[in-house]
Amino acid sequence: MTDATQNADTRNAPQGSLLLRTMTRPADTNPNGDIFGGWLMAQMDIAGGILACETAKGRIVTVAADKIVFHRPVAVGDVVGCYGEVARVGNTSLQIRIEVWVHSASFASFEEQRLVTEALFTYVAIDNEGRPRPVRG
Repeated sequence: MTDATQNADTRNAPQGSLLLRTMTRPADTNPNGDIFGGWLMAQMDIAGGILACETAKGRIVTVAADKIVFHRPVAVGDVVGCYGEVARVGNTSLQIRIEVWVHSASFASFEEQRLVTEALFTYVAIDNEGRPRPVRG
């Protein structure tokens, strides 16, 4: 078990607001039967993009995904929740910290949830021509 996973095991509640919730499907699996990490990253980017767009009050683009940690596998049928909060706002960019938590039928209680993935996404506010613009707000 890694230090990051041990740290994830000590957390019992998400940080930030619920931005996106969905259920995993068989089509989202890798050859081992677990959910693709890339699928999780896509959900995180969608969730972070929602918060970034609201914060920037307009169009944004994703420019980076950093500090991605996959703590444990996600199974088919798990309910995935992406939680996020604004970590930093610059002149034209903003960073959104995203956590993915799951509810699983395999847990002792469906009320139980576990942190499975977290990352820091960076977005840039853009104008209608696709050029960086100041973050409004």
